[in-house]
Amino acid sequence: MNKERAVERRRLLAVLAALAVATGCSSHDDKAEPSSSASSDGARQAVEAYVDALNYRSATGLIEVGGVKDESWSRKEAAQILADRGGRGWKIKNVQIDHDMGPDTGSARLVAEDKAGKPLRDTFTVTRDKGAWHLAVFTHQPTGKGKQSSSTDKPGS
Repeated sequence: MNKERAVERRRLLAVLAALAVATGCSSHDDKAEPSSSASSDGARQAVEAYVDALNYRSATGLIEVGGVKDESWSRKEAAQILADRGGRGWKIKNVQIDHDMGPDTGSARLVAEDKAGKPLRDTFTVTRDKGAWHLAVFTHQPTGKGKQSSSTDKPGS
């Protein structure tokens, strides 16, 4: 199952990267962009909220930081994440934010340690939507009704 999760995460990262490139090619309006440090602060707060959600075993907290709808699929995936990592008393040792995909998309690297000293190292895609930063922690988002998921298995005809 971890292999499936890794494949899904790579697919999500590829989609987010493609969206970032497409957004970068569009015309910008005259709105001022926030400074890099302000962007990093918001992304860091999202990582901290993720760790808090793990520590408090909060599915709602994971859903909020993930920026997904509170539905049965997201509750199910949040429960899986919490079963794997929840309630361990994680303490953040280091968070590094890189806006390597633009001002509203980047990556966050988390290093934390649980009460027993077991390390947690993870990398997330961080995105800003309507001023709020989210982490791409949900990998099993359903496609909309009547839509097919994209695939690279067979070319369309």
